[in-house]
Amino acid sequence: MLKVVKFGGSSMADAGQYQKIRDILSSDPSRRVVVVSAAGKRHSKDHKITDLLYLCHAHTQYGVDCTGVFDMITSRYLEIRDQLNIKLDLETEFADLKRRLDAKAVTQDELASRGEYFSAKLMAAYLDFQFIDSANWVKFNFDGTVDQDASYEALRSQVVMGKGAVIPGFYGLMPDGHIRTFSRGGSDITGSLAAAALNADVYENWTDVSGILMADPRIVDDPEAIPEVTYDELRELSYSGAQVLHEGSIFPVREKNIPLNIRNTNAPEDAGTLIKESFDADTDPNRFITGITGKKDFTIISMSKRGMSNQVGVLRKALTVLERHNLSVDYVPNGIDTVSLVLPTENVAPHLYTILGELQQDAEPDSIDVHDQIAVVAAVGRKMAFRPGISGKIFAALGEADINIRMINQGPDELNIIFGVDNKDFARAIRVLYHSFTK
Repeated sequence: MLKVVKFGGSSMADAGQYQKIRDILSSDPSRRVVVVSAAGKRHSKDHKITDLLYLCHAHTQYGVDCTGVFDMITSRYLEIRDQLNIKLDLETEFADLKRRLDAKAVTQDELASRGEYFSAKLMAAYLDFQFIDSANWVKFNFDGTVDQDASYEALRSQVVMGKGAVIPGFYGLMPDGHIRTFSRGGSDITGSLAAAALNADVYENWTDVSGILMADPRIVDDPEAIPEVTYDELRELSYSGAQVLHEGSIFPVREKNIPLNIRNTNAPEDAGTLIKESFDADTDPNRFITGITGKKDFTIISMSKRGMSNQVGVLRKALTVLERHNLSVDYVPNGIDTVSLVLPTENVAPHLYTILGELQQDAEPDSIDVHDQIAVVAAVGRKMAFRPGISGKIFAALGEADINIRMINQGPDELNIIFGVDNKDFARAIRVLYHSFTK
């Protein structure tokens, strides 16, 4: 049994968190490969190390002295080292990095990656594990994609079996030898790549919540964690607005059919959320909804035309107009003689009047209506189409709360029911549905 475990910034914030990680690893000997993020916030007024590193680079580019900010970064890691009594010379590396920074000899990506680098160096020394620099195995192509085959082979050749390993997340190496970072949150990708490379039995992603929550905790007080979710459900939740995982972190482990377990460093006894390709059966036969999520600020362009259902090409013409403006459509609900195009307002607004004119000319509808200030809410769950009464329960709950439904859409994949409400009703709609399905 091999578990690759990744710890996020909140899990790496201070010496106390390092001790929690050591205890988590000691409780399960199969947790032998550890991927770490840069130190995150210790409290609400604190700074993430990665933010400070980006700030240092910006200072340098504009000729502003960044010594004060750099000293904040240095002292943070030295404090963790000294509190844990780790024997590791970091001063020399920090001094060299500062010299190169002052000389403008450090790229933004390399500087931003040092948070993960120093976290991993400290953690490896603390645990007496092998340190494997991600620059030595994560291989980028020139187009910014990861060469998975080369990366996997490189990692497998460096891991010493029988000894634990610590790997910094977030970065790798370009073919020209320069360090490149993933987008923010990219340590999740590094962990997923490591799990896939080593054919791990489980990839554990440790953070500060006990799994993926059924609803946004900023909207619903203390929402329940989802015990199980398929990769398809996760994709639906993420696309519909849930802040879940970095999208790129899913594909490597999904390709290898490796289960992904979201866990809480501060509550390691909680089972968290298990993510797999499929489950033999629902553990809870009464669970109808996996999660409820959504996004605000959509615009609906509705076209009506008598006999539209018998005319070939109307929808194609409408989509071609949007394609000319490089716009993708999120949802396309339709009726017999109507079709609606649902797009994020910020994308369509700059082109709206031009688009309306082109739709009138190309599709020749009898009428076009535009509705904005629309929020889209998605109720996601497995095989919802085969659960009688789900739609009725949703619409009844919203009706009782006097929330007007502006749009309805349900895909054939049985994974979601999507509806639009006014922006002002967004949070209330999510709360109403959550409490309706968790009573």
